[in-house]
Amino acid sequence: LQKKPAGYTPQVIQQFPSKGDHGYKQSKDTEERLKVIPRFCFPDSEDSAPTLELKSETFSFVLTGEDGSRWFGYCKKLLPEGRGKRLPEVYCMVSRLGCFNLFSKILDEVEKRREMSPALVYPFMRSVMEAPFPAPGRTITVKSYLPGAGDESIELCRPLDSRLEHVDFECLFKCLSVRHLIRVCASLLLERRVIFVANSLSTLSKCGHAVVATLYPFTWQHTYIPVLPVSMIDIVCSPTPFFIGILSCSLPHLQDLPIEEVRWSKLCLWGTLEYWQRNQMIF
Repeated sequence: LQKKPAGYTPQVIQQFPSKGDHGYKQSKDTEERLKVIPRFCFPDSEDSAPTLELKSETFSFVLTGEDGSRWFGYCKKLLPEGRGKRLPEVYCMVSRLGCFNLFSKILDEVEKRREMSPALVYPFMRSVMEAPFPAPGRTITVKSYLPGAGDESIELCRPLDSRLEHVDFECLFKCLSVRHLIRVCASLLLERRVIFVANSLSTLSKCGHAVVATLYPFTWQHTYIPVLPVSMIDIVCSPTPFFIGILSCSLPHLQDLPIEEVRWSKLCLWGTLEYWQRNQMIF
């Protein structure tokens, strides 16, 4: 995050592979998607501030291209080592494949190395990038060096069917009762507009992906943004079907927007739910 007069703005500190790497070329569509990634890594950047403590959390987002193809962003938000108040950092991996558990494991290893030294992250990521991506149902082994432990082998397993196996349904059923979940699924099957609201990035993304998975064998073909940056909040005014997740801190930005009829679901652990229709709260 970089300090600006109006608050903090997310920026890329390091990119791998970097634009200067030999043989690395980006298409125009790729460049456009990469430009918006920092905003998805810090969807609440306007409310960010230096802090002494921050519990690391893993979350994900989805980018949809002009041709309808989707990129999945897997993020780990943490507070860098140091003294005094510090700004959080986000490590993000982008892939065309939805394998949340696999990339979460990689990000956990990144966090472990980041706590020792930022210099350990780059060689580990190079080892991961150079390893062949496993076929469905297969496992690969990535070797890397860890100070104090020597050479370390990490096994990465890709699920046979990532549409279901990478999904965490536990969080969803803690936040929504079966009755409310059926209502949300019915709204999506009827191609309506649905918005999830949560205090936590991880809760928001986990529940969003889990609900989409419950539609299996059907798929959600319309706008799908499990975590919407506050800087893009106008998207909720779209007259077309969408499934969007926003943080609770973004709610004040919606008060004066001309929002169409929407099903709102506030996600709280252990089943607390509120929802609105046409901007009227219903309990």
